[in-house]
Amino acid sequence: MSRVLVVGDVAVDVVAVPAAPVRPGTDTAATVRTSGGGAGANVAVWLAKLGVPVTLCGRIGADPAGQAQRAELTAAGVVCALATDPALPTGCIVVLVSPGGERTMLPDPGANAALHPDDLPDPLPATHLHLSGYPLLRESSRPAALAALERARTAGLTVSVDPASVGPLTAAGPDNFHAWARGIDLLLPNLDEARLLSGEPDPLSAARTLARRYEAVVVSLGPAGALWASGRELELVPPAAAVAALDSTGAGDALAAGVLAAWLTGQTGPAAVAAGNRTAATALTHLGARPTPPRR
Repeated sequence: MSRVLVVGDVAVDVVAVPAAPVRPGTDTAATVRTSGGGAGANVAVWLAKLGVPVTLCGRIGADPAGQAQRAELTAAGVVCALATDPALPTGCIVVLVSPGGERTMLPDPGANAALHPDDLPDPLPATHLHLSGYPLLRESSRPAALAALERARTAGLTVSVDPASVGPLTAAGPDNFHAWARGIDLLLPNLDEARLLSGEPDPLSAARTLARRYEAVVVSLGPAGALWASGRELELVPPAAAVAALDSTGAGDALAAGVLAAWLTGQTGPAAVAAGNRTAATALTHLGARPTPPRR
């Protein structure tokens, strides 16, 4: 079985679901939960839940939050290759969830911003590298992300990259991203990211254009499912089922994990996307970005 190395962020999510439209300057009742987060950590936990051997490389603070995250990830079956930063705190993200499950994030990367090439395991303990885009898009952690990509290429690993978020992707620039991600096997953008990276507003055209640059592309379309594009192949894979979305936080990470778990076992692209859609549907039904822990 393929072993996956995920390089990406670890964070604590503070998820707030207001009971009514937020009223500036006063109180708005809300459901608030604290849970594990960070795009890299989320993908790693979903992969472990799907039975994929996975190692997570990242950086946490020397604080109780970092200790708790290391323990939570280990309990979930993730092998942790986490450096501890002596000065910066563990990353934290405030997530505001609107009706329908759409989320707005206020991230403080904390120790994630200081990820260093020396933090990478040597040799890479995997047959596949999954790089979450945040380390690549931040200038301070970019050398570590680029080192991971270069070491993976040299070692003959297959590689997937999630562009992370359209805001920092816009700031970094599409041309730069394409240069950094050259030669990867699988790109996993959402629709906004695909439009930005391709320059094409139409989802089908965006996927087709990106498939000329990368071996394969999966474009997440939210409630409409996802697109698979590779070579001359282009297929819309419908969502797994109609679900009442409680919280979309981490749904893209769940989709990426589901796709990888199937694709790395040799399933066809559309079948792998269907598997990813099923995992994403599960993520939408509860607060937080990771699988619901089993009850004790």
